[in-house]
Amino acid sequence: MTDGSVIYEAESVSPEMLATLGEGHIAYVKQIRSEDVPDLFPQAPKIAPGLKLFALHSADGTPIMLTDSREAAIANAWSNELQAVSVH
Repeated sequence: MTDGSVIYEAESVSPEMLATLGEGHIAYVKQIRSEDVPDLFPQAPKIAPGLKLFALHSADGTPIMLTDSREAAIANAWSNELQAVSVH
């Protein structure tokens, strides 16, 4: 590293600070199975098992929306002025 470089120290970031990173600016898209829907979206209607779906979550993990298309999840993030990232 050169002089003036910033070194990241993991122990200096509390779990609370980490949970708020990107709040209001970043959302993530995660592929889920239809069997996982009741846990994430209890208000959702019953969905047939074995389907691949996409959930959009806020940076803190709060579920925002559910769709059958990754593109629709990203479009919803953009329409709400959120930067979408994918999680695997």
